[in-house]
Amino acid sequence: MNLHEFQGKEILKSFGVKVPMELVATTPEEALEAANKIHAEKGCTVFAVKAQIHAGGRGKGGGVKIAKSIEEVKMYAEQIIGMMLVTPQTSAEGKEVHQVLISENVYYDGPSKPEEYYMSVLLNRATGKNMIMYSPEGGMDIEEVAEKTPELIFTEEIDPATGLLPFQARKIAFNLGLSGAAFKDMTKFATALYKAYEGSDSSLFEINPVFKTADDQILAVDAKVSLDENALYRHKDYLAYRDIREEHPIEVEAKAAGLNYVALDGNVGCMVNGAGLAMGTMDLIKQAGGEPANFLDVGGTADAKRVEIAFRIILKDPNVKAILVNIFGGIVRCDRVAQGVVDAYNNMKNAINVPIIVRLQGTNAVEAKALIDAQEGLNVISAVEFQEAAEKVQEVLA
Repeated sequence: MNLHEFQGKEILKSFGVKVPMELVATTPEEALEAANKIHAEKGCTVFAVKAQIHAGGRGKGGGVKIAKSIEEVKMYAEQIIGMMLVTPQTSAEGKEVHQVLISENVYYDGPSKPEEYYMSVLLNRATGKNMIMYSPEGGMDIEEVAEKTPELIFTEEIDPATGLLPFQARKIAFNLGLSGAAFKDMTKFATALYKAYEGSDSSLFEINPVFKTADDQILAVDAKVSLDENALYRHKDYLAYRDIREEHPIEVEAKAAGLNYVALDGNVGCMVNGAGLAMGTMDLIKQAGGEPANFLDVGGTADAKRVEIAFRIILKDPNVKAILVNIFGGIVRCDRVAQGVVDAYNNMKNAINVPIIVRLQGTNAVEAKALIDAQEGLNVISAVEFQEAAEKVQEVLA
């Protein structure tokens, strides 16, 4: 479950990570009020106005502005709230901005030079351990840094039995070129950041930039956070962070129905049981000249009601020109799935306006094919072999 920047920072603060003073606003008037509150407490007259959407690269799309007065805060909030923000991580349509984060200015003058660093905590799947990845080149696309200057990317693997050890935190601060008060503050920052990652059962904490102020404080100026949904039962308070406005509406509907669905950009709808088979089916569709329109795993049951819900969800995508049903009948019998397809088709009547290719293998597969082939007036085509199903998809698309 992805979080907004301000939500991720709330988690960070609860674990002792320092962040700037910030307030969320949903209207320009609230943004003005937030700026006045920050000014009253911090005395600053420069503010960051940051769009809150589930995507990175907001500044490149015009979603981050620096206001040099309280009046400019309101002006920028009026421009940003309600805009369709397009970034390298959104679709071409972009995402609507519903709220902005008003942040105090941290780029003030002082005895030392301000610096930006990159830091993230995530699982290294190759080793089965968590790791902290960091770089002195913060504020930039980390992919670009890794490509052009890989020697500036550092990693610190963490034994799950011990957590981040003090010498590792000091190593991070040393590799970032810090000394004195900033060195000590970075060791505290890295330790608290790892505790936040582990304590919140997150799958990703990315801070870009981690900021060293001119008076040697270390702050999380940004925060990209993804929580592990499988662990949310242990963090029921985090459930309130979910913003379904940021999610694909069809995916939200599918999730409510207990279906695993991911929207894609293709023209062939997929209904499959099992994630591995779904991935193989999508590959086969591409090899046949089509493009998968979705990933949809119906799970271990495929009765008429579940199949009908799956069909209706797939057909919400106007780009779908055909549907491929590819079910392996291990737990569920193929003839029951076939009957579910027929019943769902009859229940939906004219709502299905594209051909359906059904490939069933496993228990009672022969009976299932006979049941499909015996139907009249249904635009349902049966297949036996995987490749045969792909060829039939190719035929109907042609």
